[in-house]
Amino acid sequence: MPPHPYLAPGPIAIAHRGGADEAPENTMAAFAHAISLGYTYIETDVHVTRDGVVVAFHDDRLDRVTDRDGLISDLTIEEVEAADAGYWYTPDQGNTFPFRGCGEKVPRLEHLLTTFHDARVNIDPKNDAAVVPLLTVLHAQDAYDRVCVGSFSDRRLRWIRRLSNGRACTSMGSRAAGLARVGSWLGAVPRSSADCVQLPVRSHGVRLIDKRLLAACHCHSLPVHVWTINNESEMEALLDLGVDGIMSDHPGLLAEVFARRRLKLDGSD
Repeated sequence: MPPHPYLAPGPIAIAHRGGADEAPENTMAAFAHAISLGYTYIETDVHVTRDGVVVAFHDDRLDRVTDRDGLISDLTIEEVEAADAGYWYTPDQGNTFPFRGCGEKVPRLEHLLTTFHDARVNIDPKNDAAVVPLLTVLHAQDAYDRVCVGSFSDRRLRWIRRLSNGRACTSMGSRAAGLARVGSWLGAVPRSSADCVQLPVRSHGVRLIDKRLLAACHCHSLPVHVWTINNESEMEALLDLGVDGIMSDHPGLLAEVFARRRLKLDGSD
């Protein structure tokens, strides 16, 4: 089976939440910053408003990163878009807040896809309510070839595969990834209908990313993407190990690491 069009042959650099340490996370400013650095791959999470609009946002509440509060699922899109999504972003531990009052809104996923129409987007639907509206947007935008859906929930991912008739690129959920880790000890990784594996380096003190896992996944044509890596030496070590993608909150730093290695950010040859 050929790889999904979302995937690239070489290691890819992925701007996590658009690059959460270099601009307000999951905002058009963050995504635009990553794109300006040469990124093709960006990552975001999605929730759905009370009136059914899919928005790029990590938390289920507005409170942490905006000047407003409330559950997104309880609010209309008008109420969500009234929030200042850059309000709490600070690059210097609270000395300055350069995006306050600059008009940064919680973006609609549709707007993200149409604005950056060449970008490839890794999307995490944070709850079951987001699944059908997310797929509706992907279908309307004909965006399946440039989107990968990831989730901790294996059940949610199975639902997405079924409802998309296999068109959606998906990573492994927590259970499938655990089985892949165990299977790597025997050299046999069950695909679990996934197109790639996306994992942290460690979980609960246990190292997940090692040569054995990578070798076993690669034998089954499963690229391995690692999140969320914000340390330069760890970026270097993972690339030396042979990972297929790195997600980072520091897209500028990751771009420098790729440049030194003469690697293209989009993983092209």
